[in-house]
Amino acid sequence: MRRLGHVILAVVVAFVLVVAATLYTRTRAREVEPVGPTPIKADLNVKEVRVEEETGKVRWRLTAERALMWDEKGAGRTELRRVNVEVDEPDRSWSIVGDEGEYLQKEKRIELRGNVVVTSTDGLRLETNTLRWQAKERRVWTNDPVTIFRDGAVIQGQGLEAWMADERTQVKGRLRVTFAERAQERAR
Repeated sequence: MRRLGHVILAVVVAFVLVVAATLYTRTRAREVEPVGPTPIKADLNVKEVRVEEETGKVRWRLTAERALMWDEKGAGRTELRRVNVEVDEPDRSWSIVGDEGEYLQKEKRIELRGNVVVTSTDGLRLETNTLRWQAKERRVWTNDPVTIFRDGAVIQGQGLEAWMADERTQVKGRLRVTFAERAQERAR
């Protein structure tokens, strides 16, 4: 019986040593993650960006909390954080905000992502998650759900495409439209 006790003790000690050795080697081999933000490998990292341009009768201003710029093969890609774009036209002004964006300089294309809201001085408000602009075609589009508010009407759809030169807009997918009475019409 005494011998059986020694055998059990030896097995338990051997098991504990194997577990301890395994834990030791795994904790020593584990890479420690760095504390703080990941280093950014952009060509240029700019805080508080402001860009203004005037083309004909249209003036626009882009501001961003941060910009990371790369010049990959001359493409000129810029990632933006907390983006605000203001566009002044002769007959109205636009304000466009988003959590982040990307600007491709060579293609003159910008994409805003995350809580994108467009408002205009003529009463339009558009909400979506992604909005893209192609300067050459003067086209704005998204494939994400959109909600448009204007003069008491609410339009919801799956995607949107607008051609600025033609002043033509198409809301895609299955539409839901709600009309509310205007305050003037209720007063009659």
